[in-house]
Amino acid sequence: MITLISGGARSGKSSYAEALAVQSGLQVVYIATAHAGDTEMDARIRRHRAQRPADWITVEEPRTLGTALRAHARADRCIVIDCLTLWLTNLILADHPGNGEVALIESGPQFTAERADFLDALQAVPGEIIAIGNEVGMGVVPLGALSRFFVDESGRLNQAIAASAGKVVWMVAGCPVVAKSSA
Repeated sequence: MITLISGGARSGKSSYAEALAVQSGLQVVYIATAHAGDTEMDARIRRHRAQRPADWITVEEPRTLGTALRAHARADRCIVIDCLTLWLTNLILADHPGNGEVALIESGPQFTAERADFLDALQAVPGEIIAIGNEVGMGVVPLGALSRFFVDESGRLNQAIAASAGKVVWMVAGCPVVAKSSA
């Protein structure tokens, strides 16, 4: 079953996902998508690594999420993907390096291929999948083309995953609000 957990920054998404993974009773594979582009992010990644249980398998994969899912998903495993939003950012920036000051941002070849591959893998792999992503479309429309593209694509990705997920949870101040449940 696929569970999508969405919400704002620091809303409790990761803690809730990790608790669900433990409750599953399955071997946990934690796919981390963060990329350390600066010293603060590097420190953040190191803290997250240290906080995870020692018996969890950690896979750090900033771009090829579909490939990582196919390589690690098993019927007796629970995969935690943290975080879809960072993964999306990595893909967009791979196709649009620089500062994003362009007149029109479009889906680049890597973004298009990797997004399609991930969504295909998500439907094909066995086991439990818990995917975490931020809800970024609840504010004002961003001023820049790159920011608008990111918000739009983040919303589209969340909708695509939610459509096939058995459970969708929106985190609010550490409280899970079930938006969809097939159970």
